[in-house]
Amino acid sequence: MLRRRHRALLSASCLLVLLTPLWGNASSACSTRRCLSKMLIDKAILTQPQDENCTQTIYVPFIEYQTLSVDTKKLRFSSRLMATMNWVDPELAWNSSEYNFEMVTLPVNKVWTPELHITNAISTSLKHGSQDLLVYSDGTLTHKVILNALVDCEVNMFRYPFARDNCPVAIQAWENEGCGMKLSMGSIYMVDGNHGDWRTNSVALLQVELSIRYLNPFISLILPSVLVLILDVVSFALPLGGGERNCFKVTLALSFIMFLIILNDLLPGDSQCSPIIRTHFCVCLVFLVLSMVETMLLTRVARDGLLLSCSCWKKKSPKDKDDEEILVDEGKA
Repeated sequence: MLRRRHRALLSASCLLVLLTPLWGNASSACSTRRCLSKMLIDKAILTQPQDENCTQTIYVPFIEYQTLSVDTKKLRFSSRLMATMNWVDPELAWNSSEYNFEMVTLPVNKVWTPELHITNAISTSLKHGSQDLLVYSDGTLTHKVILNALVDCEVNMFRYPFARDNCPVAIQAWENEGCGMKLSMGSIYMVDGNHGDWRTNSVALLQVELSIRYLNPFISLILPSVLVLILDVVSFALPLGGGERNCFKVTLALSFIMFLIILNDLLPGDSQCSPIIRTHFCVCLVFLVLSMVETMLLTRVARDGLLLSCSCWKKKSPKDKDDEEILVDEGKA
């Protein structure tokens, strides 16, 4: 009986000695990051991780925002957002004591990645900031995406060129009937606030404050209109005879019509409030036309002495009578 027990213990010891190297090789099968990455890729996890409540929380610690351009005529602006996202996928976690690595990189097309979109955008395009993403041993993934969006914004243009307004940028993730993703937003940073005639003053969470840099419109539109009106007042110093004053006032009126055409091409025609500068130009044009009509009437009065004249009412001068008598005498001869 003792011999049998001794033989059984001896056999178990031998078997343990034989299997120990195999276990050691199995535990150290992945000694490089690439090997660990391949092991995670082979899992082929391309579906969204879901908690017990059928949702996945996506953390967005910060977003870099940049306004690329602003279309004043169509009241829309294009923007660029670079968002850093963190989420947890437990099936991509590993034991760091067994695999002595805290993080590895995986291709973005081999694992599931969340998609963001802007709900109030006319068009949105999303692309990955890199072809790889970072995976930590606890299953946390970190990735960057770039969003380019064309957003429609009904800016109040009443005080143009001193207009200022806020435009929403609604960033959301997919969610339907309690399943999907939930965003946990962090901070947002603005990059490059000047864009032509517009300036991005500040960016809060999902709100962009835009204002016009009034210096350019003031120099190109308001200041010339004031100078034209001053020239119209000073033009009364020109003599009525010869038509110099009339030609000058017609030139001023045509220049103002040109300003109105430029303004109509620049400003929207269907905004919620019509820009007050458009009314300003229309009133100035009316004053210029009235001034031109007044000058034409004064020229008529200065030349003929009457505002309205007719050839049948006009009295013949002595010189005209003498000329008619000479013509009659020549006809008789």
